[in-house]
Amino acid sequence: MHVIVATDGSQASLAAAGQFQRIADGREVTEVTVVAVVSPYAAVPFANELPGRRTTEPTDISFQADAAAAVDVVAAVFDGWGPTVHRQVRSGSPAAEIIRAAEEVGAGLISLASGGRGLTATILLGTTAARVQHSAPCPVLVCRPTPADAAGTARPG
Repeated sequence: MHVIVATDGSQASLAAAGQFQRIADGREVTEVTVVAVVSPYAAVPFANELPGRRTTEPTDISFQADAAAAVDVVAAVFDGWGPTVHRQVRSGSPAAEIIRAAEEVGAGLISLASGGRGLTATILLGTTAARVQHSAPCPVLVCRPTPADAAGTARPG
């Protein structure tokens, strides 16, 4: 089975990838594609909170580079696990591009965080997660990180 794992550069998305990896059967998952989407219409198209961030100066703004760095950090969750890991940075509407990525590879599952930032991390499902659930061509696993996961203090899986 091919699984799409989405990241928005948040600690919640990193924790969700870890949760998926801990509960999934590595013998059933043959490929994982980690996807980040840069939205060309957002005020901040991609805000990477994860370690390994590539843009270091406020004047060195490269949303593609930050998205690629976030994808690399999330992909590292799957190092040594077994499945082949692919990395993608896409441009467009996050929900639409995650769904499109799943359709293109014939994914058997999409895994993403319930909400990456602000109130959505604690109260609401999250707009992207809700849209993906509604229109996905396959089952969707929406992970709600614990406060320890979101803070990056959870024990390794």
